[in-house]
Amino acid sequence: MRAQLVPLEGGSPVEVAKEMTVIGRQEDCDIRLDHKSVSKMHCILVKTDGLIVLRDLGSTNGTRVNGTRVRRAAMLPNDKLSVAQFHFRVLFGAALTAAEQSDKTQRVDPAELQQVTGKPAEDVLMDSSADQPMPEVYRNVLPDVYPEDRKK
Repeated sequence: MRAQLVPLEGGSPVEVAKEMTVIGRQEDCDIRLDHKSVSKMHCILVKTDGLIVLRDLGSTNGTRVNGTRVRRAAMLPNDKLSVAQFHFRVLFGAALTAAEQSDKTQRVDPAELQQVTGKPAEDVLMDSSADQPMPEVYRNVLPDVYPEDRKK
């Protein structure tokens, strides 16, 4: 299962690559947050059964999920994770897919569209499938009963 921590203050998403991911200040942590407010081994994220389970490792400044300080928590997509002063949106499953799809969507100015295509924007944006004929409907020639039922 893919998962990401998206910094709420902006910045690139952090991939939660391992099944067990340690977050902390120490150099050998999987996700390193180099700030004095973060404990050396602050918390651990475990991917299991379509969820992410969080466990605080006795950190000094605590770990919060949706604003509530926790020792343990089962995280859901779009939950807010706070590790000391760092704040993330947790994305996985359908929430991650939706976030990736929204990144691919771009808004185009109608005037720019007309300039690029040479056609009025209304013509380009019209649903071309409305001009297509409806598909033909075929009659089902197969019997609606099983062979055993025919013998009766």
